[in-house]
Amino acid sequence: MPNVPDVRLQKYLAHAGVASRRAAEEMIARGRVRVNGKPVTKPGSLVGPGDRVEVDGTPVETVAEPRYLVLHKPPKVMTTMRDPGGRRTVADLVPRQFGRVVPVGRLDFDTSGVLLLTDDGDLAYVLTHPKFGVEKTYRAVVRGRLLPDDVKALVSGIKLEGERARPAKLRVVRTSGLNSEVDVTIHEGKNRQVRRMFEATEHPVVSLVRLRFGPLSLGELPVGHWREATAREVAALRRVGREAQAGLEARAAG
Repeated sequence: MPNVPDVRLQKYLAHAGVASRRAAEEMIARGRVRVNGKPVTKPGSLVGPGDRVEVDGTPVETVAEPRYLVLHKPPKVMTTMRDPGGRRTVADLVPRQFGRVVPVGRLDFDTSGVLLLTDDGDLAYVLTHPKFGVEKTYRAVVRGRLLPDDVKALVSGIKLEGERARPAKLRVVRTSGLNSEVDVTIHEGKNRQVRRMFEATEHPVVSLVRLRFGPLSLGELPVGHWREATAREVAALRRVGREAQAGLEARAAG
């Protein structure tokens, strides 16, 4: 099991691949789970290193620490593990030795940039669900010169197909005669959101690169290459996850 002193039993079962967290909670409530030979029926029960967990009498094997890989996704690559159409996917860029790591969120086919792949399902959920508002920063090259009204609309929260996007942060890096280069930070992950935002201001995107995802930055990682996240980055990812959950709970309580 993960090298963490206290883990909720349902999370342990989910991480071990026994069932989803919700299904694991039902197993526990029905008395199907034993810890150190004793039945446990309370889903919030904690287990630690050295505890023996069984489901229906079958021991649950301990699992290794989660894996966290940082990939510089190239354009023209699918952010999936397989593609029925035979197109290249991110799975083709990551060694099989890391097991079943999956991409956290999506970058569209033509977008490049930093992408996290992991087998930590709980953290992946927090990092991608819009309600937690994890920041993502993109470098966009768009057609034409952004006018003050365009910038105002984007930072105020532009309307996309009848639904208003959350306010964005915007920094114009440079402007030429034909194009503008812009850094834009959003807190959502709607389908093709950045491209749609600029299309709504009549400045279609020419190229798009994700520079940052939460605490992960692209840095000097070459296109198509990957690396394991550092211990500092993993700690930062987990901290972002905790802070996002705490913020959501505080908003719900208020």
